[in-house]
Amino acid sequence: MDILFLSISIALILIGLVGCFLPVIPGPPLSFLALLFLNFTGYADFSLKFLLITASVAAAVTVLDLIFPVWATRKFGGSRYGMWGAGIGIFAGIFFLPPFGLILGPLAGAILGEMIKGTNSRKAIVAGLGSFAGFLLGMGLKLAVSITITVYFVKAIVLS
Repeated sequence: MDILFLSISIALILIGLVGCFLPVIPGPPLSFLALLFLNFTGYADFSLKFLLITASVAAAVTVLDLIFPVWATRKFGGSRYGMWGAGIGIFAGIFFLPPFGLILGPLAGAILGEMIKGTNSRKAIVAGLGSFAGFLLGMGLKLAVSITITVYFVKAIVLS
C-alpha cells in the first residue's frame, strides 16, 4: 500500500507543480493532496497542525489567484467597469477558452469593461495589463506555495 500511495503522491506533486502554470489545474491543492497521501505511508508523519496549516494556505492561495487579476486591474487605474470586466472575464475564460481563458479572459474583460465605460484605449489597455500582472502575481504565489510543499515532500522521503 505504501508503494501505491507513494506513486499517487509523486504524481500529485508533479501535477501540482505543472498546475502553477496551467490555469485549469489547481496546483497548490494538488500539492497538498500529495502531502496527505504521503502522510498515509511509512515515509512521512506530518502533524495534524502542519497539515491543517498547509491545507489553509493552499486554499487561500487558490482563492487569491482568482482575486488578484481584479485587484490589480484597479491598482493599474481601472474603474469599476474594468474590475467587473476582469472578474467576468475570469469566469467566462474558464468556460469558453480553456485552458488559457484564465489568462486572456481577465485581460480582455478589463479592456472591454473600460471601453464600455468610455475610457480611452490607452488607459483601457493599461487596466487590462494590470489584470495580466495580477494573473502573474497569482501564478508566482501558487508556485511559491507548491515549491514549498514540494520541499517538505522531498525532505520527508529523503529523511525516512
